[in-house]
Amino acid sequence: MKITESAQDVMTPQSAQPQPRPQHGWVSRLLHQREMPVIAALILLVVVTSAINPLFLSAQGIKDLMLNATIMVILAAGQAMVIITRNVDLSVGSMLGLVAFGTGSLFHLAPGVPIPLVFLAGVIFGAVLGAVNGILTSVAKVPSLVITLGTLYVFRGLNNAWAGGTQYFAGDRPAEFGGLSVDTFLGMPIITLIAIVVVVIVALFMGGTRPGRDFYAIGSDPDAALLFGIPVARRVLLAFLANGALAGLAGVLYASRFNAVGATTGTGLELDIVAAAVVGGVAIFGGSGTIAGAAIGALLLNTITSSLTAVRVDKFWQQAIVGILIIAAILIDRLAAMRRAKVLRETEGRHV
Repeated sequence: MKITESAQDVMTPQSAQPQPRPQHGWVSRLLHQREMPVIAALILLVVVTSAINPLFLSAQGIKDLMLNATIMVILAAGQAMVIITRNVDLSVGSMLGLVAFGTGSLFHLAPGVPIPLVFLAGVIFGAVLGAVNGILTSVAKVPSLVITLGTLYVFRGLNNAWAGGTQYFAGDRPAEFGGLSVDTFLGMPIITLIAIVVVVIVALFMGGTRPGRDFYAIGSDPDAALLFGIPVARRVLLAFLANGALAGLAGVLYASRFNAVGATTGTGLELDIVAAAVVGGVAIFGGSGTIAGAAIGALLLNTITSSLTAVRVDKFWQQAIVGILIIAAILIDRLAAMRRAKVLRETEGRHV
């Protein structure tokens, strides 16, 4: 008996027919981004603080928020690259301090030095310091946590020996150099615009170049990355070198932004930078996260400090809230990873 095509359709079980996959729009994809909870928290924080203290969102208040976040945004971008490769750099505060004091020393020794040359010298100085961390980590095969904890104290000791009791103040630098943190373009401070450009460049590097994508592969599984032919040691060295260069840039901008630089400049900054990257969605175990997220995390932590100050909350609670955010970010990331692994196992089980 001949069965017509329509009869075949009736006899075919519905489950055997291919089911159309649900289409997720751009709004759904946007809401599932790792950075969205951080952005939501930032918006909520600003709204609540401005309701309590209307001066928080005044023209000067907004400018102060941008200026205060600038240095940390640049450092968080560099730290994110290192963390994505399943490493960490605890010496960024000490590197910033060395470069900032070096910048003041350069202006003292050569008052007429061109400002672009000062920036170049600071970036190179920072890159050399970062390369030290990278070589010790990638070549000597020593965990970066141990290496950078040691170089944190080495670099800080060098700065103490170099600076001693000497400090360089705002009057020791050219007016146009200090103007970088005072002058604005399109309503934004110049140094904040520099930070935005840095974040965009680093984000494009991470998402649009082979070395940047290799960073994610290394962080996901270093052994597998090596088997696939990725030069793991060179890529890890590159991440540390780039992080050092950005720390150098941040050190130069620090010398422009603040009134004095000396032996203690940058002390204690390293934990805030790691916190900014982790809170911004960069997985502490490596392999995932974005530069934009790290920058937003830095902005959130600075806004928390500013908002709590605006509503006159004790500084202890500022530190406690930052600590809670770090723990929450790590727990959320861990739970998300476990959930993804469970879904993957269930999917593989259905295909067996």
